[in-house]
Amino acid sequence: MSTPWGQGKGTFEILLCDIDAFFASVEQRDRPEYRGKPVVVGGSLSGRGVVSTCSYEARKYGVHSAMPVEQARQLCPGAIFLPGDTARYRRVSREVFAVYDRFTPEIEIVSIDEAYLALPPGEGVAAAEEIRRIVREELGLSVTIGVSVNKLLSKIASELAKPDRIGQLWPEQVERVLWPLSPAFLPGLGPISVEKLERIGIETIGQIAAAPPGLLRKYFGKNALTLQRSARGIDNRPLETVREAKSLSEEKTFSTDLADEEVILAVLISQAESLGYRLRSGELRARKVGIKVRYADFRTITRELTLPAPTDGDRDIYEAAVRLFTAHKGRPPWRLIGLRVSDFVSGEQLSLFDLLPSEKKEKELQHTRDRLRERYGGSVVYRARRLLNSSPGGDD
Repeated sequence: MSTPWGQGKGTFEILLCDIDAFFASVEQRDRPEYRGKPVVVGGSLSGRGVVSTCSYEARKYGVHSAMPVEQARQLCPGAIFLPGDTARYRRVSREVFAVYDRFTPEIEIVSIDEAYLALPPGEGVAAAEEIRRIVREELGLSVTIGVSVNKLLSKIASELAKPDRIGQLWPEQVERVLWPLSPAFLPGLGPISVEKLERIGIETIGQIAAAPPGLLRKYFGKNALTLQRSARGIDNRPLETVREAKSLSEEKTFSTDLADEEVILAVLISQAESLGYRLRSGELRARKVGIKVRYADFRTITRELTLPAPTDGDRDIYEAAVRLFTAHKGRPPWRLIGLRVSDFVSGEQLSLFDLLPSEKKEKELQHTRDRLRERYGGSVVYRARRLLNSSPGGDD
């Protein structure tokens, strides 16, 4: 069968694996009493947080990710609202991705719950069925998988198959399956672009594919060609199997504006420990540390400094953060505090024998905290100042 514009099957088949309602599904798996009930995982549950994800039971009420928690509570007052446990979700994510690794080394990690896999032609559907079975039986989670010849079509196939199914969308099906759909089904096309298309009389993906190029250029400029190629199911992007992070960051928005500097410092300790752990997990060290401060009037500043030497140490990151905050904190109250590390290097660290006694003790403490975090999830060993972090909440 011929395919639109000569696009045939390629060298690989591409799978888009997406864990269904990931955070909420982990909570339902680990807490049997939550199963079958609407579960909402968000940040601060007192008003300012936003929904990270929610179970399909909650979605029936109109709850969705990025919605304010307060709005979700109004839509579904009987839901179970949880602050979430990022460290536990990361650990489970690694377990799921380890399953993917049994099938192919060609994996592009998109996010904590989503990845593209490349398989030889003809093997994609069988691999998808086996992956779905293993993830359910070994990890107690469901995963939706889209299968096609490129990232675009496999992503759309996954969206159309949700939840807990395998979807296929091949080039020869584009005209029949894809073209009748709303432009909103094209990944990366936001509501504003969809509204712009509707204003010029384009209401389906097929109409984008058939539109005069000049019309699309008038409204979408240099993005017009990519838009039309996407509407035709064409996507030549390769898998990015090694994606180097340029920075790592943590932020916390407070449920009430804070004027207590001790609480800010406690939050910075928490963030420094989390970033240090993430650096060590990736065998990276950072040359730069930055902070982000938002005041009650929503004015926001960012400041950064370069460290004397690259580090993955919690204490080094925290001390740099304190210097930055002390110099640039301005007048309280504060609405948000964020911490960022960047400009990474990789390579061997000094051995314990090369360190001063105080440095050796700090490294040993970090190692102990890392092992406990990996085993139990979350933060189980606290520095004294972090006890203050139980004060007015945020979006951890």
